[in-house]
Amino acid sequence: MGLKSLLAKPFADYIAKRVYDAAKNAVANQEKIMMELVQTAAQTQFGKDHHFSNVRNYEDFKAAVPVRDYEALRYYIDKMVDGESDVLWPGKPLYLAKTSGTTSGVKYIPLTKASIPNHINSARNALLMYVHETRNTDFISGKMIFLQGSPVLGEKNGIKTGRLSGIVYHFVPGYLLRNRMPSYTINCIEDWETKVEAIAHETMSEKMSLISGIPPWVLMYFEKLTAISGKKTVQEIFPDFSLFVYGGVNYEPYRSKIEAIVGKKIPSIETYPASEGFIAYQDSQNAEGLLLNVDSGIFFEFIPAGEIFNDNPTRVMLKDVQLGVNYALILNNNAGLWGYNIGDTIKFVSLNPYRIVVSGRIKHFISAFGEHVIGEEVEYALLKAAEEEQIEIVEFTVAPQVNPESGLPYHEWFIEFGTQPTNLTTFAAKVDEHLQHKNIYYKDLITGKILRSLEITLVKEGGFRNFMKAKGKLGGQNKVARLSNDRLIADELKEWTVC
Repeated sequence: MGLKSLLAKPFADYIAKRVYDAAKNAVANQEKIMMELVQTAAQTQFGKDHHFSNVRNYEDFKAAVPVRDYEALRYYIDKMVDGESDVLWPGKPLYLAKTSGTTSGVKYIPLTKASIPNHINSARNALLMYVHETRNTDFISGKMIFLQGSPVLGEKNGIKTGRLSGIVYHFVPGYLLRNRMPSYTINCIEDWETKVEAIAHETMSEKMSLISGIPPWVLMYFEKLTAISGKKTVQEIFPDFSLFVYGGVNYEPYRSKIEAIVGKKIPSIETYPASEGFIAYQDSQNAEGLLLNVDSGIFFEFIPAGEIFNDNPTRVMLKDVQLGVNYALILNNNAGLWGYNIGDTIKFVSLNPYRIVVSGRIKHFISAFGEHVIGEEVEYALLKAAEEEQIEIVEFTVAPQVNPESGLPYHEWFIEFGTQPTNLTTFAAKVDEHLQHKNIYYKDLITGKILRSLEITLVKEGGFRNFMKAKGKLGGQNKVARLSNDRLIADELKEWTVC
């Protein structure tokens, strides 16, 4: 056992105590953070415009700070991007994290000196909580790979800009640098396919123990490794691979294929990072959900998802949330985001401590007829049927077909199978049955003959990757939308479907 592995256990125990102490006092910590944020930003332009000096409690805060998305907050963000100081947070941000928006084009999310520790320490704590619970430190001595964006940063009015993962690259602790892969040169490659191949060549002879990334792109890396090496499984290439860290999408649609290509089940840690903040992470291998980051510079608010577009939605803080309710997640943080609708929906699966699961995206739903089907429901229905039929799903998305050539409207499922069902009609019926079980409104529309049962359109092998490549969104933090309320993705996918 190396020195780092030896020291990791007591350090993990120390961090775990701090994390769980914070979790025990989650409501008090959230109230404290709210007031600290308001007081710190009181003399900024946003703070003056929203009368922060008069905020004494959460009711005052709600009255002062409206819920906004990026476009609604853009007046202030543009001023900050133009180089003005003291706009949303004292001074200027250290970085602007670039993200892609469907309506806003490139979005710039501020990162400040105060907010950077939220991103760095949360990633560290996720690993240390795993060490604390399992006492497993095997991964610490080996090489670690993080499949991420380029660390090359641009500049806008004196502020460095780049993808979040590229910015975070510059804050890797010194004790991890010797273990970290890929090399800086290869990490700077912009073209994803070229980059993955270069990473595979560079890493295949290394003692790789931890691999981190978004599941579909990690799968692409694994496929490249086995193709180049001629080995059947990743386990043959990396016998010391012992921990998989992921985030960004639900792992379950990819789990069976990843475990098959690895050659064994791999312990995993789920994380919930975003440019706006590191929101939660898996703190236990034995408990459902992700531990909410209640003491890390973010004040959370929650709106029942069905009310998010109302003029006056119900808006609560942590102490008033309920189990099982689908909430839109609202952030206020020490980077200067206020009443910010991140676009995600979550559900609480535990209130002691506060643990969540990500249930979908606010804009990723189908409600062409009032059914309001969400990502969590379609993933459940498909994976349940796939488990029963013992088939493999590569990728999928769902869209409404409102104006079919004949018959009633329906939901069209575009699916790329790893192994196809024996009878596609029977499989589609099972998926439909499971979706009806999860969504009573959808069931009512089916039984009321407003909709007919779903139909499956087969996507060719590699179709979704080719689709993402054609849109310039192959790799990095990009992922396929599970469902949408229009036909934009569906129509573009037609090129890669089986006729």
